[in-house]
Amino acid sequence: MTFDLRSLVAFNAIVSSGSLGRAAEALNVTQPALSRTIRRLEEEVGAPVFERHSKGMQLTDVGRALQPHALLLQRESEHANEEIKAMLGLAKGTIRVGAVGSIACLVLPLAIGSTCKKWPNLQVQVIEGVWDRLADALVSREIDLALGVDTEDTDEIVAVKDCRWEDTSHVVAGRRHPLRKKAKLKLADTLQERWAILPKGTGPFEHMKKVFARHSLALPNVVVETRSVTALKSLIGHSGFLGWMPEPMYDAERKAGLIDALEIPGASDKRTLTAFRRRAGMLPGPSIKLLEELRAMTGQQH
Repeated sequence: MTFDLRSLVAFNAIVSSGSLGRAAEALNVTQPALSRTIRRLEEEVGAPVFERHSKGMQLTDVGRALQPHALLLQRESEHANEEIKAMLGLAKGTIRVGAVGSIACLVLPLAIGSTCKKWPNLQVQVIEGVWDRLADALVSREIDLALGVDTEDTDEIVAVKDCRWEDTSHVVAGRRHPLRKKAKLKLADTLQERWAILPKGTGPFEHMKKVFARHSLALPNVVVETRSVTALKSLIGHSGFLGWMPEPMYDAERKAGLIDALEIPGASDKRTLTAFRRRAGMLPGPSIKLLEELRAMTGQQH
């Protein structure tokens, strides 16, 4: 079965917007023209891909089966078009990168800044999330590079071996937290305090859990779990919560006098970070430029 790319773009636009009208507006076409395009796609498929409702368009079972393939084919076409035009000097390239919160706070912005200074025609798309979100985005080709905590390679994702660096995580608190006045502070002293941290199953939570286990301690009093780094910093800096963060994540707040590590012997730990790419295929040229800057930055640690 051969698919027309324009039909797949139309299909993806409707899936994304949930409405024929909004999709037509996004694609700058009329609704009747878009309807004809979808009818041609359904003729190619041999079955309806949408159910029409008064509140919008919903995928049929066939449409749901088509969706991941349609998105992949569209992204592959866009990547190929960008690569060829960038080689010919006819268009801007796009870096598509994802990062966990600590890298998105400091390392990635510095690398993007350096890259765009050297290559001013490049554009950048960034997503931030925990590793499962980044891995899915890498496999689905939403991004081409993922930056996170070093982990084992898979059948689809591999680490870039020469782009690794370390950071150190600490128990952190607001600058006016009462524990700062306690002499000879120990990790056990934090157990009954209110904690805010990224959710169970995320890298930071498991890292914190390992440190407490190393001290033969149960988990502390985790009151708030959130995937929002902004909310996390606000809870720690302004609402008296303790947290567990790598240094780059709170670098700006430390300089502003809002958040800093508590001085607790043995209550910090290093971790290794790296860049990841898809195992199959070539890394697009624009992302190679960013990777070169990351290598240069992280290489300075060694």
